[in-house]
Amino acid sequence: MIVLQDVVLRRGSKIVLDRASVSINPGEKVGLIGRNGAGKSSLFALLNKTLSEDKGEVQIPSSWRMAQVAQEMPESEDSATEFVLSGDTALEEANAALRAAETSQDGMEIAHAHLLLSDLGAHDAKSRAQALILGLGFRPDQLDNSVNSFSGGWRMRLQLARALMCPSDLLLLDEPTNHLDLDALVWLESWLQRYSGTMVVISHDKEFLDAITRVTLHLEESKLTRYGGNYSTFEELKTQQLLLQQAAFVKQSARIEHLQSFINRFKAQASKAKQAQSRVKALERMSRVAPVAGAADFEFQFKPSPTLPNPMISLKSGQFGYVTQGDERVILNDINRSVLSGQRIGILGANGQGKSTFIKTIAKAMSLLSGSIVEGKGLRIGYFAQQELDVLSPEDSPLMHFIRLAKEIAPQTREQELRNYLGTFRFVNEMVSQPVGTLSGGEKARLVLAMIVWQKPNLLLLDEPTNHLDLVTREALGMALNQFDGSVLLVSHDRALLRAVCEEFWLVGRGVIEDFVGDLDDYQQYLLAEAKRIKELMKEELANKSQPVNKSKDMQSIEQNSNEGQNTKTRKIVKPIEPGEVMSAKERRKREAEFRNQKNLQSQPALKEIKSIDLKLASLNIEKTKLEEELVSGAKPTELAVIGKRLKEIQNEIVLQENRWIELQDILEKA
Repeated sequence: MIVLQDVVLRRGSKIVLDRASVSINPGEKVGLIGRNGAGKSSLFALLNKTLSEDKGEVQIPSSWRMAQVAQEMPESEDSATEFVLSGDTALEEANAALRAAETSQDGMEIAHAHLLLSDLGAHDAKSRAQALILGLGFRPDQLDNSVNSFSGGWRMRLQLARALMCPSDLLLLDEPTNHLDLDALVWLESWLQRYSGTMVVISHDKEFLDAITRVTLHLEESKLTRYGGNYSTFEELKTQQLLLQQAAFVKQSARIEHLQSFINRFKAQASKAKQAQSRVKALERMSRVAPVAGAADFEFQFKPSPTLPNPMISLKSGQFGYVTQGDERVILNDINRSVLSGQRIGILGANGQGKSTFIKTIAKAMSLLSGSIVEGKGLRIGYFAQQELDVLSPEDSPLMHFIRLAKEIAPQTREQELRNYLGTFRFVNEMVSQPVGTLSGGEKARLVLAMIVWQKPNLLLLDEPTNHLDLVTREALGMALNQFDGSVLLVSHDRALLRAVCEEFWLVGRGVIEDFVGDLDDYQQYLLAEAKRIKELMKEELANKSQPVNKSKDMQSIEQNSNEGQNTKTRKIVKPIEPGEVMSAKERRKREAEFRNQKNLQSQPALKEIKSIDLKLASLNIEKTKLEEELVSGAKPTELAVIGKRLKEIQNEIVLQENRWIELQDILEKA
């Protein structure tokens, strides 16, 4: 287990941990929570040995393998698949050992390397890596793209996939959901629920923490407290704890007041001096209960807009997409929608379907390809970009951003007014003049929110606004949006925010936008069905790519074999009976029988091949078992290399045969 015993950790003059003691049992999934700046990342650095404790002791089993998401932006010309695959460090070492053994022609080492590779799952490592990449939202055609061809957010997804690829006993995840869409987040939840090792995750997403954690560590004012249960359980226990603390404080205060009153009244009387002195000593010995300190919670509200047009915007035959090298790529076509005053709409859709393109186009960050967007009179748009730096200048300070805004909107505004306003969003003292590029992600997000609020918008376009925001700021945003009197279009993977704010949902997918009937639980079921549909399309696409003609090899084989033994050159194609088709009962029975026979004939070749594969797999497994027994029984060094090579060939053949068996089963299901 992991044990922290009376640990003191300092970062400069700040004490991050003050005599912290806590234990984490093997296999526990722990949520590490606390405000931004509390020291959560410093605690991670202590666990991964980047930092050392100033006092106390940190015990982590030396045999544990550790995996975590690298925070630096990856720079590599390797393909996405190669980059993620290299995250399996054990497999990389085994491959290096095999290459060294082959170079030295050491038969024993070659055999050992092959056995190790087999134990590490080398035969399916590539498919496992690609499953991680696809699960995190990449398209199949991006698997071979170089890492450097992706934007920053997508590269960080590859870093996450690389960490998940690494075999580990301890997994450290620092804000893993920041760059994910809701569909990728749902997939990640499912993956982490199956993870068998010990996991510690930093996150500000309540529902994500509730889904994957069963222990909560709360870091507050240098104190680390363990709570049994997920985040919702922590909230309940913390509230009860604060109520008990306040009750104890009130009770103790009354006791202190009573003792002090006695002392003040009788300390001058000789007959009561002894009793008064004993009460003085009792006060001195008393362990004082601290009052519940009211946390300086962050809150803000949107200022009323001068106008509330209705409708806010109307889309007529809108065509959304972008232009690359002179060619238009249409993502959404023929969109006819209106946003009415007061509507709060959650924008849903699988990754890559056009949610951000839709929001950016309405915000005028991208151009509409065709059609029109009609704006209501007096429309004021507040746009929160998914990448904050899309609307921020890294070299300018928060104050400079507001001075520019003031020149455009309210030139009469004094600089001191701008400073005071920035202070309400926690930009005080030197932070007002600090370059934006040096601010943290949460501070940048707060600055964008401050700029939006100051402009008094009546239509908010929010594209993943909670990235980098802590729980306190997320709650403040949710409360402010509920009090906002304008309209909201919200894209977010934060389900708690979507549930709290949105009254209806639009679904973006397959080139259109339509109303989504249902709640977020229904949407998660939709995502699972959509993932299955895309998987089927991928299979068909891969099958078609492997053939020079339109028909896949499987269908050609089935059609060819189903005609063998027929006396005629062509077979009659029997179609299923259409609803409402008029015929006699006798004709109907005959037609149904012919259709069943036709399906059976089409299925025979596939069934025959499946039977052949079953026999072949049985034979391969028998040979594999025999060779493994020979290795254990002590074969000669000269034979080990031959056995190892044959074992690898058998394993590869088993994988190929099993994949073919699955393909044939899919064909039978379709037939």
